[in-house]
Amino acid sequence: MKEAAVSSGGLSLARRRLLRLPRINRSKLSASDLFVYGAAVAVALIILCALVPQWLAPYSPTAMQADQVLLHPSWSHPLGTDYFGRDVLSVVVYGSRDSLIIGFVSVLVGSITGGLIGALAGYAGGIIDTILMRIVDVLMTIPGVLLALAIAAALGPSLTNVVLAVAAATVPGYARVMRGQIMSMKARPFITASRSIGATGPVIFWRHVLPNSLSPMFVMAAIGIGSSILTGAGLSFLGLGTIKEIPDWGALLSQGRGYLTVAWWICTFPGLAITLFVLSVNILGDRVRDRLDPKRSRG
Repeated sequence: MKEAAVSSGGLSLARRRLLRLPRINRSKLSASDLFVYGAAVAVALIILCALVPQWLAPYSPTAMQADQVLLHPSWSHPLGTDYFGRDVLSVVVYGSRDSLIIGFVSVLVGSITGGLIGALAGYAGGIIDTILMRIVDVLMTIPGVLLALAIAAALGPSLTNVVLAVAAATVPGYARVMRGQIMSMKARPFITASRSIGATGPVIFWRHVLPNSLSPMFVMAAIGIGSSILTGAGLSFLGLGTIKEIPDWGALLSQGRGYLTVAWWICTFPGLAITLFVLSVNILGDRVRDRLDPKRSRG
């Protein structure tokens, strides 16, 4: 009974923070609330583009029309056409899929891998902590973009390799954050109480320490999606991304840079799509951080 009480006391606060839904009071919407809802709409729209692009793209992204090369934005082609006569809007919509896969999957892989390393190092301590953290320290001396660039260049251009390269660049950060959170949580009074009533190490870790240490990881992952998309776009821009008939946003920027003075829309609109998504994700990540902040929660 005592262990159950300690467990519920330790977990309830974290669960309430994670599951608490904002109450919408339309008469008291602030400017920041409007930005959050606008960012949510933008993210939902771009995710919809990635999931069902055929619903939003007016043309096929591979349809080339020689008589419609480098057309200015118009009613028939809202974002103009490129040097192949393809509709830029359709290419941007279809290109969102690979860009979002790089962003979301790399964050998922990086956060899980880094979180496991940090959790093991922080909870086990001793020689295990020393070895794992020295490896992480070595990786942290290399800038994330440079590390991703080196891994992508070594593995070769493909979607899977880009995801692995971007994920590997984020692992040290997640490991450091999780280790610090685990070590802080181990010193909490309810953890000491759990040990005093005979709870074993694995039970304490899985039922008390780990669930209450995940909040910073959620925040870091939410904000890290935008950075991962930027890194993936940078690799594609340099020719180390996906090689497909339908390019992602970074490859579109690279293809359109040579036509910037004569057809500015080819690379401008993919760049705006990247900017809009990264900005929206960062706004939502800031709101997630505010919702999971214990001090704000008590206030």
